[in-house]
Amino acid sequence: MLEEVERWLNARSWSAGDRTVRQLLSAKHATGQSVSVVLPALDEEATVGDIVTVIRRELMLRVPLVDELVVVDSGSSDRTSEVAAAAGARVVHRDTILPRIPAVPGKGEVLWRSLLVTGGDIVCFVDADLRDFSADFVSGIVGPLLTDPDVHLVKAMYDRPLGGAAGQGGRVTELVARPLLNLHWPLLAGFVQPLGGEYAARRSLLERLPFPVGYGVELGMLVDALHLVGLDALAQVDVGVRVHRHQDGRALGRMAAAIYRTAQLRLARGHLVRPTLTQFERGADGFEPRTYAVDTEERPPMTEIAEYAARKAA
Repeated sequence: MLEEVERWLNARSWSAGDRTVRQLLSAKHATGQSVSVVLPALDEEATVGDIVTVIRRELMLRVPLVDELVVVDSGSSDRTSEVAAAAGARVVHRDTILPRIPAVPGKGEVLWRSLLVTGGDIVCFVDADLRDFSADFVSGIVGPLLTDPDVHLVKAMYDRPLGGAAGQGGRVTELVARPLLNLHWPLLAGFVQPLGGEYAARRSLLERLPFPVGYGVELGMLVDALHLVGLDALAQVDVGVRVHRHQDGRALGRMAAAIYRTAQLRLARGHLVRPTLTQFERGADGFEPRTYAVDTEERPPMTEIAEYAARKAA
């Protein structure tokens, strides 16, 4: 097993600089593939505009690598939509996509619905809270998909500083996701950032995957893609450093519970004993319990949705 992971690391791990944008553009023209970039966003007015500006300037206007740039607003209470639109993105509100199925809160819900409002053969997801954003986050992970027909999903890998300390971010990855993958899906142990929000995939793969509606979407997608297309169809690209807004400990606990639940369902479908998480906050009378529901819902593969099938047929 270790030998297979090491072989994969050598064959399917690259740096963003291994392929120039000009090389990618040439491959794009030769294959006729189109690229969509999706930013799921919730109250990200401070950062979403800069990300949109960089992608449009570097990868749409200067070099036409990206064909469409869509921000899916999942119910922001700030000016996220206005800022994104002013910067040049097409903004779509989550609740207007597939209204037949009432939307639920969660990142995975937004990513799943985005397949209905984008048309690219390759879909690239980028979190909307990134700071010091570089176009390499898009061109780097799209690159292998444009140049290698055997690659179906590419994850970004990067350093994640926390409070100025290099490599200290990604706490849920190190405490929850990495142990789970190593113990239960050791072929995925080579992924540096399995929970990273920057990744690209072929639509032909994404439309066949179920989408956990919440924070478990990245782990679920990675595990399900392994079973659908195999390890050699997965890859990762080093894009440098990722700087973003960090969550507090309680939010990380809720993320961890959702990720564990996603793994549990894949290990034993449907056997979730207690789909809630209780945390504690100090109040006037001591520690007070706060109980949160753990996401238990998944969206089916998009190919099972009638509206999507009609859209493809048209």
